Amino acid sequence: MVFFVTGGSRGIGEAIVLDAIREGHNVAFTYLNRHEQALQVIERARRLRPEGTCRAYQLDVRDSSAVEKVGDQVLDEFETVHAVVANAGVNVNNLAVSMSDEEWRTVIDTNLSGAFYVCRYFLSTFLGTGFGRIIFVSSIGAYGVSGQANYAASKAGLLGLSAALAKEYGRKGITSNVIVAGFFDTDMTREGMSESNRNFWLQYCPAGRVGELGEVSKAVLFLASDAASFVNGQAIGVTGGLDWAP
Repeated sequence: MVFFVTGGSRGIGEAIVLDAIREGHNVAFTYLNRHEQALQVIERARRLRPEGTCRAYQLDVRDSSAVEKVGDQVLDEFETVHAVVANAGVNVNNLAVSMSDEEWRTVIDTNLSGAFYVCRYFLSTFLGTGFGRIIFVSSIGAYGVSGQANYAASKAGLLGLSAALAKEYGRKGITSNVIVAGFFDTDMTREGMSESNRNFWLQYCPAGRVGELGEVSKAVLFLASDAASFVNGQAIGVTGGLDWAP
């Protein structure tokens, strides 16, 4: 299979890229401005499976014309795409009463609109081949997080978007599902999560720990596999059992 992964230069996205390569797939992934990190991911992928193909593309998913341009490049170089993983995301914290238009738009346009632009582009390919896997990476924050109204709204929006796509295209061999991720030790959580939220998670999460990145990436690979051909329109929680946030 050929995977297209947005936000693949670090964190959950990097884990998805490397696990896909490890399992024998080829991967095109995007990054916003972390060129050196993207090159490092490509090198790690090469060491994992030298015969595999892993390529990186600079992309701001907020720009629909840029999505189309990069999508064209990917199809030219890989010939097709079987699975799209919409993982790119940002977080800009502020209380709702103080949140600026820019803070709202930056997060919504990246996390939700960007995911839509990417999926919209590759739907034509999926319809042409009669096969496709769409996987959105959402968050436990979809159920509401203090100081993150923009992030919560964007991640909740992915649930509705995925459900709509599942219903529109399920009879065309295309599935759409969401991974609802809990607390994982990534750059975003280290930079954006308060110490009180971090302590709350560790205290109340039934698993008693933070998640390991491979636990998300392996769930993504499952949803892309033939084993998940009858899983459609679902939100799969990878949260350690804690399904809400303060």
